[in-house]
This record gives sequence, structure tokens and C-alpha cells, in this order.
Amino acid sequence: MNTIVSVKNLSKNFNEIKAVNDLSFSVEKGQVYGFLGQNGAGKSTTIRMLLTLIKPTSGQIEIFGMDLNKHRKEILRQIGAIIEKPDMYKYLTALENLRIFAAMSGVKVSEKKLLDQLEMVGLAERAHSKVKTYSQGMKQRLGIATALVHDPQLVILDEPTNGLDPQGIADVRNLILMLSRQMNKTMIISSHLLSEIELIAESMIIIDKGKKIVEGKVRELFDPAETIIELKTFDDALMYEKLQQSDLKIFVQGKRNDCILLKLHRDQIPAVIKKLVGLEVPILSFHSKHSLENYFLSLTTGQQHVEAFTN
Repeated sequence: MNTIVSVKNLSKNFNEIKAVNDLSFSVEKGQVYGFLGQNGAGKSTTIRMLLTLIKPTSGQIEIFGMDLNKHRKEILRQIGAIIEKPDMYKYLTALENLRIFAAMSGVKVSEKKLLDQLEMVGLAERAHSKVKTYSQGMKQRLGIATALVHDPQLVILDEPTNGLDPQGIADVRNLILMLSRQMNKTMIISSHLLSEIELIAESMIIIDKGKKIVEGKVRELFDPAETIIELKTFDDALMYEKLQQSDLKIFVQGKRNDCILLKLHRDQIPAVIKKLVGLEVPILSFHSKHSLENYFLSLTTGQQHVEAFTN
């Protein structure tokens, strides 16, 4: 694969606040790349630096193999982006908005091409409706259409499903997958909706307080076969003691709040349950908790969970 985006040792300070702290990552051609972090983690600040809306304090950004500082205009002509909610002219129609954004991008696009783009995002039937009559999900899809009006190689979407209902989220998700798989667009998707990134991204980075926590292929970072179990009993202290004295000790990861944590492969679950019953401590619940969300929390604010995912 060709590297489309290469970020090395990127930092951004706002007075004494380090919004981005020595961040490095790379995005390969044709990928959907998930940019994960809680609110305030530094995602939007990083994206604004990629789009030259703010200047880095230090570090290097290369896009399409070119230094962003030296080839700014050439690079930006090949990028489409939405930061937070798309800003549309609400008293104009969708088609009129696309015409304006095409003119602002300096490209000549035929009426048919503009209508084709509205068809692509599922808005062809509302091409002549004023944007003020659109739902939030429709506005979001129109925003993506405006980001694509100049046929960019790289598309950057900052929290594209924020404020959408389940149907709107599904529509945007399917649109992102279509752009990647059918149109071979490279996509950077910033989000805190972990389940959505799990569904669409091939690779991802997790950042917290401006720092990279982990980066890699989603399938390698998150193995659904490896499961974290929360075990609750009538007497957790007694159960924990018995586990430490049994051959189940290898699965014990510790205690959290009112439960015992176990880590095991899902194929081992039936045999482990049988042995737990044999320890003769009444079991209240045996609940699988492994998900991308738990993995994310284990690496960021949920630091108390780390041992359960790394030991």
C-alpha cells in the first residue's frame, strides 16, 4: 500500500495546554482509518492541523508524499473534509449549495455530475428542496456531497454521525463504506462512537490527552474470541480465594468493584462454567464484557481496567 498521510511527532500547544503531544501515525491508500478519542482528546485539533486551519507547534505532516508546509495548495486541492456539523446555506436548495461549493473549490462541474453526487448520497429526490427542510441526517449527507464535489483522493470527516438518530447513523456508515470500497477513497473518520469505528474501519488510532495510546489494524487490536468475563457470586471473597487455589487461577485477572474478572477464549467458556459450579459458591451472574468500547476504556480513562486486557 502507498502511504497517503504520514504524521511524525506532531504537537500543538495552546499556552500551557498540550492539545496534541508528540503524535505520530500513518494512513494507507484506500483505507477507512478510525481516529478514536474522547471529547477533548485532541482529534479535532489534529484534523485542523491536517487541513492547515491551525499551525502545529512542532512536528511534520506529509500528505500524498509531499510536505504540507511546502505544498499546501496542491495538497488541499485533493482533500475533502467536514469538521463537525456541515455549514450549509439553509435557504438555498441542495443543488444550489453544491454549485456554490464547486465554484469555491475552483472546479467546473456539470449539472448532471452534481445531480449524480446527490444521487450517490441518497438526496436526488430532494435536490430542489431548501436545506432548511432537511433532517440532520440529510444535512450530514449533503455535507459529505459538498466535500466530494471536487473528487478528492482523501476525505476527512470529523464526528460525521454526531447528533444523528440510528437510521441517520446507518446511512452515513453505508455511505462511508461505499466511498471506500466502490470509489477507492481514502477516509479518515474521527469519532467517539466506538461501535461505528469497529464496523467501518480497517485501521485505527486511539488517542488520549493528545497522546497516541495505540495504533494498528482493528482485527489485530480487537479479537472478539478473547473475552473478558465479569463474575458475580454470593461471596466474591470466598470465590476469589478458591479460584486462586484451583487450575482456574490462570484465567483470573483481578477484582473490580463487586465482581471478579476472568479472561479466556470463548471456546473455553463451557468448561470454565462447569468448574466454577464445582467450587460450590453460588453464582449470581457470568457476563461477557469484551467489546471495542471496553478495550477503548481500558486504554484511556478506564485505566483501572488495563490489567484485565493486557495480562
